[in-house]
Amino acid sequence: MKKNDFKNKLQQLLLQDIEEMDYLEKMLFVGQVYVDYFSSKENEKYRDCSMKNKPWTEEELKIILLDAPTKANCLKYAMLFKRGYGSIEQIYRWASTSDKEIKQKRPDDAFVKQIKKVSKEISLRA
Repeated sequence: MKKNDFKNKLQQLLLQDIEEMDYLEKMLFVGQVYVDYFSSKENEKYRDCSMKNKPWTEEELKIILLDAPTKANCLKYAMLFKRGYGSIEQIYRWASTSDKEIKQKRPDDAFVKQIKKVSKEISLRA
């Protein structure tokens, strides 16, 4: 299919009414479908994840942790940093995990320590 044909078909689909949804609700729904589709594990193989399993810089972690932990942001940063969606979720989870819980679950994990260090630097508290 040519790019223009695809664009036209997609626009026609977006013009369709969705039962009991106004325009704004429909656009929010379309955005959620987009995020769900591209963040799914099955579709990750279509994205560039060439930095998966490579070390994170503190600057990358700061950028992520200064933004809200939403699905849309997880997808945005996974695409930006060429990582897996789940790794971004983990960053948010570990940043908000209490020090006590970390000592019980992952006391010697260097990545978790790095996340906690960065989160404390930017004043995030569990």
